[in-house]
Amino acid sequence: MFRFAIGLLSLFFVIASCQIDRREDNRVYVVGAMRNVMWKGQLGGTIALDTLTQPSHLFGLGPVENLTGELMVLNGRSYKSSVLTDSSMQVEETFQVKAPFFVYTRVDHWIEQDLPDSVNNLKQLEIYLADISKEVKEPFAFRLEGLVEESRIHVVNLPPSVVVRTPQDAHQGQQNYSVIRQQVTVLGFFSKKHKGIFTHHDSNMHMQSEE
Repeated sequence: MFRFAIGLLSLFFVIASCQIDRREDNRVYVVGAMRNVMWKGQLGGTIALDTLTQPSHLFGLGPVENLTGELMVLNGRSYKSSVLTDSSMQVEETFQVKAPFFVYTRVDHWIEQDLPDSVNNLKQLEIYLADISKEVKEPFAFRLEGLVEESRIHVVNLPPSVVVRTPQDAHQGQQNYSVIRQQVTVLGFFSKKHKGIFTHHDSNMHMQSEE
């Protein structure tokens, strides 16, 4: 069986290909908002994943309600990851879960292209995606597939006693894991107008990975 590590991909990595969906009928949907979780402590589920119809070709990501794990839907299969120890996590395949915010789309066709050798970190990737999508006004999904040289992923793991009023509060209990020279699939969403909604205030991307 494959083991899935779901969380934010960071640091340095090498990717074999970049797949970007540009079909006009593939709308990106957003439920809830990251800023409501980080700044207002609205941790309860705003969407139950089992209410999403037509799961075929569904792609999406977000945290588990109460920030007790991470969620990724990859081609109609939903994965929930949670922390076990500082060196291991638990991953289960389930749609019986809720998220305080969630971004998703349906993609049945991807346009594949090679990622330039000059793109070796997240900032370079963000610049590259902005450059090739200058004419794209709406948010879009993308996938990265290839070999990770070195990276870190995280899984949120908020203790039940914590009251969230800041992003620092929300990241209490978060566990980081190292990924060294492994093949991964990364799902991401890019938007120039959704900061604080499904991307952080200083980025136009939100990404999670399948290890």
